[in-house]
Amino acid sequence: MMKMMIEKAEVKDIPQLVEMRLAYLDEDTGPDEGQKQVIRESLPDYFERNLNRTIFCYVCREQGTIVSCAFLLLVEKPMSPSFMNGKTGTVLNVYTKPEYRKRGYAGRIMDRLVEEAGNMGLCRIDLLATEAGAPLYRAKGFKEDTGHYVPMKYIVNGGLHGV
Repeated sequence: MMKMMIEKAEVKDIPQLVEMRLAYLDEDTGPDEGQKQVIRESLPDYFERNLNRTIFCYVCREQGTIVSCAFLLLVEKPMSPSFMNGKTGTVLNVYTKPEYRKRGYAGRIMDRLVEEAGNMGLCRIDLLATEAGAPLYRAKGFKEDTGHYVPMKYIVNGGLHGV
């Protein structure tokens, strides 16, 4: 049996990261073909500008192919009691290809992501969990946010500004 290696993605991995993002989105929100085309065309540039700067992608490979991943987006905010140094992270796109699920890949990736977040000096990591993913995150020490704020959003220009 091959040893599972969790590592940070590199620029050479961008095509696979794009495909993993699209696969995740297909299962999560089901973008239409037009949206998928825009995402497929735009993501490589995003990753080239931000990979291992403001977004870190942790991956598990089998025979050179990425089969599982998680993204950590770094955000620096003005300090508050909730994040005293202002350095926070948001976990995005925790995804394992269906045929590789139930092998512990996502859990190992999350362990590495949390360890690296500590090494980067982050004081908080946020994520939005699906019902299916919530047990994994709870097992890794994540707690439900029971603050007194109501999550809200505003979609500017139909979400298409700058595309």
